[in-house]
Amino acid sequence: MFDNKSILITGGTGSFGQKFIKTLLAKWRPARVIVFSRDELKQYEMQQVYSEPCMRYFLGDVRDPGRLKQAMCDVDYVVHAAALKQVPAAEYNPTECIRTNVNGAENIINAAIENGVEKVVALSTDKAASPINLYGATKLLSDKLFVAANNLVGKHPTRFSIVRYGNVVGSRGSVVPYFRKLIAESAGELPITDERMTRFWITLDQGVEFVMKSFQRMQGGELFVPKIPSVRITDLARAMAPEFSQRIIGIRPGEKLHEMMITRDDSLNTIEFDDHYVITPSIRFIVKGDYAINGLQESGKLVTEGFNYTSDNNNHFLSIGELRALDRQIA
Repeated sequence: MFDNKSILITGGTGSFGQKFIKTLLAKWRPARVIVFSRDELKQYEMQQVYSEPCMRYFLGDVRDPGRLKQAMCDVDYVVHAAALKQVPAAEYNPTECIRTNVNGAENIINAAIENGVEKVVALSTDKAASPINLYGATKLLSDKLFVAANNLVGKHPTRFSIVRYGNVVGSRGSVVPYFRKLIAESAGELPITDERMTRFWITLDQGVEFVMKSFQRMQGGELFVPKIPSVRITDLARAMAPEFSQRIIGIRPGEKLHEMMITRDDSLNTIEFDDHYVITPSIRFIVKGDYAINGLQESGKLVTEGFNYTSDNNNHFLSIGELRALDRQIA
């Protein structure tokens, strides 16, 4: 899939970008791997780890359309992972979040079409499904832009799709590193926002593999959602520190009790496959495809009307024993 191809990753110095590149170099022989990000220190540190001849490091911001067009010259595939993701920061700095997450998405689209990029996969978030905070709203707008971009391509070969999943276990902002910090400090108790709270559970490795598979499956316009297990936050706390007490502190502003990846309204356009769902476009495309059969010739069928996919109605919850095993695995 990626042999002899040029791949650009926006936000490439982040946790996803680094794991994606590590997996890419281990499994394929790409012609070029371009890290596009705005943090020179992170790029310098990354160069000490990934210094293969195919590696390229581009300083730039997705807000800068000119720099994006330069970086995408002769690029085959783009993974768009750059975003402002902190919910409180977005609420306090809404225009900054919009400029990166919405205007940046538009810049990615224009640069990809102009350069004849073959495929673009943009990373979304569960917070874009029925959003209640600004970050989620900007990512919903971004998703809509990438879907609609398939109508802008004309005779160009470029196709755009989206991958949506929840918080990645152990990534910055997830609860696991915070719990580990409190455990290391012998805090004696772990804060729980709400004892009913549930979350989807996906590891970084699983997220990267799903994105790579989506490049093979995509036709353009799909929003891919993996089937993944859920966890109860109280079970996670018991698994990580059974001797600690739990203190209920209340849900934070902009936070949901349960994660949602597919809304009931999306059920009319959702196809179920063995290990994932696809939300198909609600608009008509110039380029048409049969989304019930994907690029890997896997076949799916429409879900029942009124179906939704949330972390509390999932049929797969991890047990405390499974959580302990996974915690040791990603430690």
